[in-house]
Amino acid sequence: MNIANFLKRTARTFPDRAALAYGTEVTATYEQFHTQSSAIATALTEKYGLKKGDRVALIMKNHPEYWVALFAVWRAGLVAVPANAKLHISEFQYILEDSGSKLCFATPQISDELKTLTGELPVIDIASTEYEDLKSFAPGKMADVDPDDLAWLFYTSGTTGKPKGAMLSHRNIVSCIMNYFTDVATLEPGDAVIHAAPQTHGSGLYGIPFIAKAGIQVTPVSGGFDPAETFELIEHYKNSCFFFAPTMVHRLVGSDALSGADTSNLKLIVYGGGPMYEAGIQKALEVLGPKFSQIYGLGEAPMTITGLSQWELAHNADHPNRSARLASVGVERTDVELRIVTENGETCEVGDIGEITVRGDVVMLGYWQNAEATNETIRDGWLYTGDMGCMDEDGFLTLKDRSKDMIISGGTNIYPREIEEILLKHPSVDEASVVGRLHADWGEEVVAFVVAKEGHSLDTKTLDSFCIEHMARFKRPKEYFYPKALPKNNYGKVLKTELRKQLEV
Repeated sequence: MNIANFLKRTARTFPDRAALAYGTEVTATYEQFHTQSSAIATALTEKYGLKKGDRVALIMKNHPEYWVALFAVWRAGLVAVPANAKLHISEFQYILEDSGSKLCFATPQISDELKTLTGELPVIDIASTEYEDLKSFAPGKMADVDPDDLAWLFYTSGTTGKPKGAMLSHRNIVSCIMNYFTDVATLEPGDAVIHAAPQTHGSGLYGIPFIAKAGIQVTPVSGGFDPAETFELIEHYKNSCFFFAPTMVHRLVGSDALSGADTSNLKLIVYGGGPMYEAGIQKALEVLGPKFSQIYGLGEAPMTITGLSQWELAHNADHPNRSARLASVGVERTDVELRIVTENGETCEVGDIGEITVRGDVVMLGYWQNAEATNETIRDGWLYTGDMGCMDEDGFLTLKDRSKDMIISGGTNIYPREIEEILLKHPSVDEASVVGRLHADWGEEVVAFVVAKEGHSLDTKTLDSFCIEHMARFKRPKEYFYPKALPKNNYGKVLKTELRKQLEV
């Protein structure tokens, strides 16, 4: 099924429902949304001569027109290549060239920058008259696609080496969307998804279920995440939903704007894309109530490997393993199989740490024009995630770290996340990140970067005593650093590569 059929079906049944909004202003009903995207789909094939399977880049800040352009791409049988607007111009160039994109939609400012490097590649500013003129074309027939035809080419964050393009088919995306209804939440017409996180990433993927159920896509006027604006939008939109990185949850519940805010319209915050520590979700539940659900996935199997359900967070508070479950990423989702394996590919025993592998309809087709990386990552139908974890006897998965982040000291494996969980329980610690530093005798030693809460101070003696009290001595950090903030990428993930570089200076 062509993903664009979600929009066609909803526009037929709920033509007058609000579909797209910019802040509190509705910019399109479902009938308008469908008509406009259908017209642009015709323009892509008739005016620009694009053929089925051609790639179209969407390099855009959050904007309502992102959805119109995206569904036009899919309706025409083309492949969407989304890119975070915060990337460097050289990264845009790499993605455009590697994907072989034939056209690019962009938001203002970015479009001007892109036109300096794309040569003959059309760059269409979604605020231009050129873009508006595309909406005057006659809507044509939706392209027929095979379920395994490429739909979404997503480039990994590329913290090591060049980004790789994860190829996701219509089947992959539909599986991801159906899994939302099965394991995340039920939706009703009029439910709002507010895109404070990038639409070109997880927030955008989780916008599609709302289109299938006649919800409304809301783009904040700021184009991003501002706690005060977020609370204003929650107050305006009934059944407000979000996809947040854990760092955004942390900022929201710690914001001064929370005081006096009416959050009764908040329906659900799905969080994922990075580690959420036990202390963090405990605080969020205390402040905003049981309105959270966690997902674990990656670009190669988006949003749908495991989940910690809203029910689990809301109704199972008295379970004897409550603390461990809050620190976990939940259980395998309905439509996937998950294994923890050793270096030899053998299934680990319950509780043993190994690499997380997954298979199911959500797993990517492979990496774009990179057979070697594909064969390394997908073996015998199983996607090897590169994440380390363990599963308890009840099926709850706890992430340890990326395999590359594991510290080996004196021949013993040390998992930074365990230490970070403990550091974050200290009342004066706001953020913490642990990495390994080369050591002549031990191979590596543990080092911690710790950010103090506002108005608090930290010192090594206090933290050392706290760690000795709560963890084995060999795991405790051998040195502490106290930055004002931790370096993060455009999706809010802490860049441990940057922390390691600081240790090399």
